[in-house]
Amino acid sequence: MTEQGAANGANQPKSVTTYSSALGEAGCTAGTFRYDAESQDLQWSDELYALHGYCRGEIVPTIELLYSHKHPEDRDRCREVFVSACVSGGYFCSYHRLIDSRLREHRVLTAGEAVVEDGVLRSVDGFIIDLTRTLHSETERASREAVEGAIGTRSTIEQAKGILMGILRIGSDAAFNLLATHSQHTNIKVASTAADLVQLANDPHQIALLDAFVEELHRPSGRGAGRDAVPGH
Repeated sequence: MTEQGAANGANQPKSVTTYSSALGEAGCTAGTFRYDAESQDLQWSDELYALHGYCRGEIVPTIELLYSHKHPEDRDRCREVFVSACVSGGYFCSYHRLIDSRLREHRVLTAGEAVVEDGVLRSVDGFIIDLTRTLHSETERASREAVEGAIGTRSTIEQAKGILMGILRIGSDAAFNLLATHSQHTNIKVASTAADLVQLANDPHQIALLDAFVEELHRPSGRGAGRDAVPGH
């Protein structure tokens, strides 16, 4: 390899290794860039072309092209962050939206380092990582867990209502009102009271405590024993 070829190879954007706990083995799409301030040459890795919706050779990367793909609402702030780093040197980072050539929106993190020597910008090296799939996966998981939690809570409350209906010979609405009234007077969530009641009902050794707890719920004031009637509270 000639000295010129070695120099060009050294200036090529390097690959970046990524990992996302939300995606497992799939990882995140990420590409790197290198900007030579003297020649104003901007180089992209193959992954960065793909992230913007292009193949190598289709377009010539420029700083203006890079910013044209930023979401309009994020563009000015991203430019400010980049320019500030180019003036003072050092690291920069921004989380923003990127619109590719097919008008698909990506949520990305851009980070890099601007090298300034004697007040003159020499180069900028950085990477862009696509967090879109990670965010979608995390959102879907959080939504699923919230739904599962809501279903579990509803099931527990229904069980508690059934216990009160069976012991006190009351209707469904009256049973829920007892739980709700107790919650208001003790500042304990209905779901927590219901869980305590179900726990006692499922333990044959806690019949006395169960009776005391139900009696407490049935009192007109709804005050008193509360969680104190349940072991561990």
